[in-house]
Amino acid sequence: MFNAILIDKDDSGYHANLSTLDEAVLPLGNVTVEVQWSTLNYKDALAITGQGGAVVRHFPMVPGIDLAGTVLHSDDPDFSTGDAVLLNGWGVGEKHWGGLAQRARLQGEWLIPLPHGLDARQAMAIGTAGYTAMLCVLALERHGLRPEHGEVLVTGANGGVGSFAIALLARLGYHVVASTGRPQESDYLRALGAETIIDRATLSQPSKPLQAERWAAAIDSVGSHTLANVCAGLRADGAVAACGLAQGMDLPATVAPFILRGVSLLGINSVTRPKADRIQAWSRLVKDLDFVQLDAITQEIGLGEAIAASEDLLAGKVRGRLVVDVNR
Repeated sequence: MFNAILIDKDDSGYHANLSTLDEAVLPLGNVTVEVQWSTLNYKDALAITGQGGAVVRHFPMVPGIDLAGTVLHSDDPDFSTGDAVLLNGWGVGEKHWGGLAQRARLQGEWLIPLPHGLDARQAMAIGTAGYTAMLCVLALERHGLRPEHGEVLVTGANGGVGSFAIALLARLGYHVVASTGRPQESDYLRALGAETIIDRATLSQPSKPLQAERWAAAIDSVGSHTLANVCAGLRADGAVAACGLAQGMDLPATVAPFILRGVSLLGINSVTRPKADRIQAWSRLVKDLDFVQLDAITQEIGLGEAIAASEDLLAGKVRGRLVVDVNR
């Protein structure tokens, strides 16, 4: 038997409850993992509250797009009993039971070995948010971005991706501009490495399709009008790595920044990246992340607290990352 958050939908409505389940009900897979730590991401909160519409594809569902733990049983030649592993994405927590549970049965191709230098809690403190931020940094580096090119804007700065993006970019020597709707969190953002802080309202409304050149590059987790304004304010040959849709999935922009300034929009898919890309991103996280700052980014909750915390996360009341101890 194991504990899990179980989401179900029936004639009486949409439900998310902390449940005790038999291991026999786990879905098909060739690796069974004893989960030690998970996380609560924006997508998980949408799934738990039912506000995400199509986030959960099948019922019943265990949410949780991240997990770290130890292999209990494996029919995959790449993994053996006792191996420390982690997982991000692959539709887990949406169409396959996920990590907000004490057990998970998964496909081995979705897993990577826990990187040397990280424990399971640290890996989940980083989670999809830190992993996605690192994918964004790598994409900007491949585009040719260097610190001497100028300021780098980070939108959604108080969120998980934004927090990690600031910390990583600052440690790599960039001048980071943080866009936030919570000016009371300025001290937190400066502690992560932001040198300039702007109000997100300056980016979140419809504006001119081409604006003054301000930033050499950007990492955007917001989408909609914010992403359109980011593109409009990038310098010539600048780039934005787009990885989220907190404001919306529309993009009310024009082609002007792309054809008049050579701006590049770099889409970041963190869900189904090849294993080599995942290992590269996690290796860079071990190297480039300040683990003292990791504690500042992270709050710890128990599995039983994740349902209530989902409402706070969607309401914008959570700073940084929520790491979940599935054994309490």
